[in-house]
Amino acid sequence: MQANRFKKLFAEADSAFNGAYKSELDFLLGLSKAEIDSLTPGTTDSQVYLALIKTVEEASKDNISQADLIGNIKDLGEVAIKIAKKIPQFAALL
Repeated sequence: MQANRFKKLFAEADSAFNGAYKSELDFLLGLSKAEIDSLTPGTTDSQVYLALIKTVEEASKDNISQADLIGNIKDLGEVAIKIAKKIPQFAALL
C-alpha cells in the first residue's frame, strides 16, 4: 500500500513540473536566496517564496488559466508579486 501512495505523489509532482507553467516554475526554483532577499528584504521572504512556488506548482498540475494564476499570485501579496515579476512571463501581467 505504501508504494502506491508514493507512486501517486511522484505522479502528481511530475504533472506539476511538466505542466503548463513548467518554465515559470523552473525560473522560480532557480532564484537564489540572495536574489529573493534583494527583492524583498524581511523575515517572511522564504515563506512567501515557498507559497509562491506551491501556487505555481498547483496551477501547473491543475492546468489553470494564466488569469487565475495571476489572481492567485496577487492574493499572496506584494512580496509574492515582487518575486513573481522576476519571471519574464509574469512581469508584464503583474
